Amino acid sequence: MLKFMPPAANSGLPRNGYKHTKSESNIATIDVGGQLFQTTKQTLNLAGPDSLFSRISELASAQLAPPFMDRDPELFSILLSLLRTGNLPSKAKSLDLQDLIFESQFYGIETFLMNSLSNPSHFDAFNLEKSLILPLNGRDSPSSIATTPFGSVHVAHGSKITSFDWSLRKKSTILTQFTAVDSMLAISPRTAAVGATDFSGLQILDLENGFVKDTLNWENVTRSGSTVQAIGSSPEFLFSSFESVRRNSNSIMMYDLNSLSPVNEIGHYEIYGAEINSAIPATKLNWVSGYGLLMASGSHSGPSGVLGNIRFWDTRSGNVVWEIQEKVDCFSDVTVSDNLSSIFKIGVNTGGMFFADLRNMGAENPWVSLGETKKVVNGKKEGSGCKIESHGSQVFCSKGGNVELWSEVVVGSKNSSKNGTEVERLFRKNLMGRMKDMGGSRITNMAFGGNKMFMTRKDQQTVEVWQNSARGF
Repeated sequence: MLKFMPPAANSGLPRNGYKHTKSESNIATIDVGGQLFQTTKQTLNLAGPDSLFSRISELASAQLAPPFMDRDPELFSILLSLLRTGNLPSKAKSLDLQDLIFESQFYGIETFLMNSLSNPSHFDAFNLEKSLILPLNGRDSPSSIATTPFGSVHVAHGSKITSFDWSLRKKSTILTQFTAVDSMLAISPRTAAVGATDFSGLQILDLENGFVKDTLNWENVTRSGSTVQAIGSSPEFLFSSFESVRRNSNSIMMYDLNSLSPVNEIGHYEIYGAEINSAIPATKLNWVSGYGLLMASGSHSGPSGVLGNIRFWDTRSGNVVWEIQEKVDCFSDVTVSDNLSSIFKIGVNTGGMFFADLRNMGAENPWVSLGETKKVVNGKKEGSGCKIESHGSQVFCSKGGNVELWSEVVVGSKNSSKNGTEVERLFRKNLMGRMKDMGGSRITNMAFGGNKMFMTRKDQQTVEVWQNSARGF
């Protein structure tokens, strides 16, 4: 509650006993719960014109006496420090985060608090620790997870989607039409694109109110339904990989991310006879912003083993810029790193880690092995079920219940060469986390949002949250 204290009756002076001078006109004095605070009006105005801090700044200019706030002075002190520096002071660790969130919402500066606690620039891959377990309702294990830039996360489990806000303290669950969600992408903290391999159409869901905002379909030649195999996005566009219900055609559709109107169709394949390669729809879509290309990858298990392909599409022309046919040791999973200008894969047969340099597009055999690979014994696929994702300048690879963290080792100068050829690139791995945090059942999903990493495991009805313990809450 905001109140006004009258000036002292005997002197016409403000009750702090001194007159304002021109040099002091920028100083704002505020009484919060009986405790006086002084700051500059510029600091208060940093909160934005719609915040209560901005209103306090106006009142401090208009009144001789300090405006009175009937609020907690300790919490006010923390939030004022946040405005001054952009970071929470160390003493904030002794307070309950939910109290800070409520107070920041009251003053209209929750965005400042969110930025301080969940800023993506605070992500430190080498110091991640398991900090929190998010419980899910029901008996279904997570099938897909999607994150937003400041750390809110949506989790699909069975026919439900549970959403956690950026603080991970508040959750809500909605029921969908799907038996199980296979693909999900967060368009905003409250909206997601959702699809399944056994349900026709790509649905745009309002996760706050629990309804379908729009359904996007691919009109294939046979006029049958079309199921979603993968979803991806760029800053401007939404991509969806579709396969006809009859499984005789597939395509990648491109939509405007704001209007959701169709923009282009790329990678349209009609399957005739035994054209196995054309029959493989893209099951993973990654936008490579540094190159302005869309990487679409997919694999298929058949009589001759696992076959796959990785295609890089120019979305403007709809042409393939580079294609890798996977026949010998196809990928269990594949990802691309913009920061490292490389593709990384886990061999499904050997379980080995490989990379291909994007700067050498067109190489006949682009894959370079990173370290030793296991020999295949009795047809056992060592890499089956492994997941791989890139984030920043690191690549995260799950092996059973553990995660390997791969990073490039700097050798010489950036443009160094040896005898006119590029110096061999060197990558090293570390096991992520502390011993007590790792192990357990097989990791099924990995995703990144804000300064956090999220993981799910087989047969577990929870989500693991990993972050840097030094960040406070």
